[in-house]
Amino acid sequence: MSDLHFGRFAVPLQVDAIERMIDERHFDVVAVSGDVTQRARAGEFLRASVFLRDADRVSRTIVVPGNHDVMWWTAPMRQQHTDPIYRSWRKYIGREVEPVLRVPGATLVGLNTAQGVTARTLTWNMRDLSVIGDLRPSQVERAAAHFAASPIGDARVIVMHHNPVKGTLSRRHGLKHTKQILGAFAEIGVDLVLCGHDHQEAIHLVSHTRKGTIISTAGTVSTRSRGGRPSSVNLITIRDGEIAVTTHVWAGDAKGFVEGPSECFPR
Repeated sequence: MSDLHFGRFAVPLQVDAIERMIDERHFDVVAVSGDVTQRARAGEFLRASVFLRDADRVSRTIVVPGNHDVMWWTAPMRQQHTDPIYRSWRKYIGREVEPVLRVPGATLVGLNTAQGVTARTLTWNMRDLSVIGDLRPSQVERAAAHFAASPIGDARVIVMHHNPVKGTLSRRHGLKHTKQILGAFAEIGVDLVLCGHDHQEAIHLVSHTRKGTIISTAGTVSTRSRGGRPSSVNLITIRDGEIAVTTHVWAGDAKGFVEGPSECFPR
C-alpha cells in the first residue's frame, strides 16, 4: 500500500478496514511505499507508527519515506551526506530510510527516492519542487549487492515511493531519469517494484529492457485519490514461476476492500 496520508486526508474507516485485513489474513509481508503522513507532523507520524506496530504483530513489514514524510524545508539544497529532513522519520517511525527485508523466497530492498530539494531534483516545472523523486547510482549499486547476497531463486523486489511509469491520468512520472533507472533495475535482475505516489492504482510490465520488470503502483488510501477513483491496495502473490498482482478497491457499501483488476506475469 502507499500514500496513507495520516492527518487531514486520512479516512479512518478505510484504515480500520486495512488493519482488519492485515490482522485476519496474516500476510508474509506488509509493504508501505511512503507518504505515511500529510505534513510530516508529530501527530501524523505517531498514528503511522501505531499502524506499523500493529502490522508488525502479524506480518513482517517494510516501509520507506515519501516526499510528504521529509521536512525538506529544514535543509533546502542540502548536501548529499546531511539528513535533517529525515529527523522526524527517525524519531517517530524509528526505521532506516532504506531497509532490507529477507523472507523465504524473496528479498525486499527499500530505496529512498524522497530526496527533498537538491540540485538533482530541480526541474523547469515549479510543481516538481520537493515532489519529484530521485535515485543515485550508488543506491542501485547497494540494492545489487543485497540481491547478490540472497539465495538463488529469491524474487528481487524494490520498495520505493515514486512511480517510474507515467500515470494514465497524471501523465507524469514521479521519478526522474526513469529510463535509466528501469534499465539499471533490469541489469540487476529486479523482478518487482512496489511504489505509489501517483494516487492511482496501476499494474505494468516494463518489457523494453533486457529483463521484464513488474511495476505495482498502489493507489492512495485517503481522500486524495486521482480522478475520483476509490482508494486501493495491491495484493501480490509470488510463486516459483509467476507473480500475480491484484488490486483491491474500496467499496463503501461493504465497508471494506474488494477484489478488482488482476494481472499475472511469468518470472
